Amino acid sequence: MNHEIIKKVIFDQHQVIKDAIIVDRDIMLEKDANYVLVGLRRVGKTTLLYKRVQDLIRDGIEWNQIIYINFDDERLLEFNVGDFEDILLVAEELSNKKHYFFFDEIQNVDEWEKFAIRISNQGYKVDITGSNAKMLSKEVEAKLGGRYISIEILPYSFEEFLRANSVNKEAYSVKDLAQINSLLNDYFVNGGFPESLSFKNKREYVSSVYQKVLYNDIIVHNDVRNENGMKLMIKKIAESVKQDLSYTKIQNIITGIGYKISKDIIIDYCGYCKDAFLLLTIENYYASFLDKNSNPKYYFMDNGVLNLFLDDKRSSLLENIVAVHLYRKHKESLYYLKGSKVDIDLYLSDTNTAVQVAYSINDGDAYNREVNNLVEFANSSDKKYKLLVVTYEEERTINVEGKTIEIMPLKKFLLNC
Repeated sequence: MNHEIIKKVIFDQHQVIKDAIIVDRDIMLEKDANYVLVGLRRVGKTTLLYKRVQDLIRDGIEWNQIIYINFDDERLLEFNVGDFEDILLVAEELSNKKHYFFFDEIQNVDEWEKFAIRISNQGYKVDITGSNAKMLSKEVEAKLGGRYISIEILPYSFEEFLRANSVNKEAYSVKDLAQINSLLNDYFVNGGFPESLSFKNKREYVSSVYQKVLYNDIIVHNDVRNENGMKLMIKKIAESVKQDLSYTKIQNIITGIGYKISKDIIIDYCGYCKDAFLLLTIENYYASFLDKNSNPKYYFMDNGVLNLFLDDKRSSLLENIVAVHLYRKHKESLYYLKGSKVDIDLYLSDTNTAVQVAYSINDGDAYNREVNNLVEFANSSDKKYKLLVVTYEEERTINVEGKTIEIMPLKKFLLNC
């Protein structure tokens, strides 16, 4: 490929990075490791690469050592796997010092993995991002054979959201606390896409991101023929957040309103949505190995996307935001519990923490339901459990049958748990 075009792409990207204002993320990246950053569109993967570059420049690395290529650049539309060698040649033309390679949206180039493996084997420092189903963490790890560390990037946590809004989470003044509460409601209903902060109509922005994920990463990528069936399935899953859903149950919900769709199609469509990082699933801790994947609970990676489908269902938004927060920190040990006598919304097996989620427990029925479930679960074993009910704003500690249960408001939960 023409070397002057590649140089122009690199130099233009340098200027973009120089001008970028970056919010620190709570994501630790080893200085000398090679990474593949994956996740939903627009969650900030590119900005993390910018941060890596800025840190290198701050440490004394020269700009001509930074080889940053964004494969979404229209000047690279004809780029193919054979052109990667030209990038190495351009790097040598720019500097005879050590090079640092950054490849953004590399999945646009077929067979990119071969080049990524080669330069890693040659000892180059390389970071990569990708947004769609071609960049699944498990597939990337299999293809790259452990040469890169794969990290799933999520939208802002609430702490990051406050930081992006220049608000100190430790604020104590009445004015600052009011601002934090206002931002909590914003985060609760509009989610944490980083770019959404610069939009007045955040719902419109979130909708545009969702449409790109739906059409580009799900429908087009997987050659989905039944577009209406896919849209309807996602809508019904959104309306059923908080419930465990088997494929058969999803099929029955959809056919119950007169729309015919097969169970096999439902299975494929759910897989496509997970592959695109639109949905995450949580398994029943009590289920057998064979059944764990057949009856999961579905959550959306971002509350703003879920809210596109809901009509003021704040209880669903609350459980979704709690589930995603726990997924962010306890991905491998997060479950729900459902058995003959136990029904627990979320459970962390690594810390023996049982979590119920209720928008409010001020009325007797809600209080009895959430507290009794926790007590019955705690009494089912000799283990010592941490018992927690997350509400939107209620806070206190109660003792029932010798069990201590903490009632925690969402703000405290998101900032301290």
